[in-house]
Amino acid sequence: MKRQFLIVLAVMIVLVLTVRQLVAQQGSDVVDDAALADEIQGEDWRSFGRTYNEQRFSPLVQVNKSNVSNLAVDWFMELPNDRGLVSTPLVVDGVMYFIGSMNIVRAIDATSGRLLWEYDPLVREYADRRLRVGWDHSRGIAFWKGKVYVATWDGRLNAVDAATGRELWSTMTVDSDVAFYITGAPKVFKNKILIGNGGTENGAARGYVTAYDADTGEQVWRFFIVPGNPSHGFENDAMSMAAETWTGEWWQFGGGGNAWHGFTYDPDLDAVYIGTGNGSPWNRKIRSPNGGDNLFLCSIVALDPDTGEYRWHYQTTPGETWDYNSNMDIVLADLSIDGQVVKALLHAPKNGFFYVLDRKDGRLISAEPFTEVTWASGVDRDTGRPVEVPGARYENEPAAISPGPIGGHSWHAMSFSPLTGLAYIPTIHLAYTFTDEGVDLETWRSPLWRSSTGVSSRRTG
Repeated sequence: MKRQFLIVLAVMIVLVLTVRQLVAQQGSDVVDDAALADEIQGEDWRSFGRTYNEQRFSPLVQVNKSNVSNLAVDWFMELPNDRGLVSTPLVVDGVMYFIGSMNIVRAIDATSGRLLWEYDPLVREYADRRLRVGWDHSRGIAFWKGKVYVATWDGRLNAVDAATGRELWSTMTVDSDVAFYITGAPKVFKNKILIGNGGTENGAARGYVTAYDADTGEQVWRFFIVPGNPSHGFENDAMSMAAETWTGEWWQFGGGGNAWHGFTYDPDLDAVYIGTGNGSPWNRKIRSPNGGDNLFLCSIVALDPDTGEYRWHYQTTPGETWDYNSNMDIVLADLSIDGQVVKALLHAPKNGFFYVLDRKDGRLISAEPFTEVTWASGVDRDTGRPVEVPGARYENEPAAISPGPIGGHSWHAMSFSPLTGLAYIPTIHLAYTFTDEGVDLETWRSPLWRSSTGVSSRRTG
């Protein structure tokens, strides 16, 4: 009798656990386009910026100024082997998912802190001796229909079952012979996973972003950010147009533009916006010796989410030469401007100006400094171009300017409140001196698996 009771009890436990797992899976299956566009719910934090608009604004009101002082630690988890914990955790159906050092992902019960599963993508094995020094952190993961998507330092994009932590598929997104790496969070939309890469300073880098099928990991489309060798032909009209803004043999140096952060999907206009990176090398005198804007460096580029086809762009720093990339957050908001509602895009890149664009066509609405800016006196509203200060490009002598290569704002998340109408930006206040004295501009060549930028910079304020 006792044995029969134990058998029945065991069966009941298995059934309860199975039902709980099925319920969890059914709940997580609703994380789709509609769920990621939902501004009303506040119980979950389903994506890097909470919702598609990346505002990071929570509608919850239970915690307020009168009771916030009553908050206390409910539980904690020891993470002795983690160092750079810089990600935005996701919360879906009471489960918190986050990524730590060496891209290890954990799922924990958000109310108790109990570890549900841990996924190790074995970065050390895949990177081997190819990547010996670099960033071991990641800024986040993505969630879509019961799957967690993990981009690894060594360049893979992996899909993991959200209920069990089991790897479902894995695809390499970069050429293993190139010194590219990934530290950013994947972006999910319309059953696609978008990922870029970093590595501008570590070789002849030509940046790109790639969209993969969320179910299979198959590549759907790829958009290169700068043009390649003209003798090989251009991938599309956008690259042909961009090539007209480059001079010399830029493709020998890669060109750069690597998009390692700053992707936003716009469900209202069905567009995806890419924040692009700086030049490879930083010094334009080397990569494009006769000048030029060098599209699409340091830009916001709008693409068709289904095909990756170019729609429009706005360049924040034409012909950049200071590491002023635009890989920072791209936040969407509907703003009342001159009595009309404008579908706006908010962006605070490294160069120190806060941009408001009409996201239908990339038209500049405003650009004002949010930190000390000495490389340009302002941004011309009619042309959309910065008004550069003479000598800022260290043409003939060292130039002391702000911001420095760390930027006036980096990857640290900004936010927007629809209640106050204000954007909140983690701001950096540093001045640097740039110089290429001692650099042989004629013989400089791109590094191979090491770091070199064609210019030196040091903090001076």
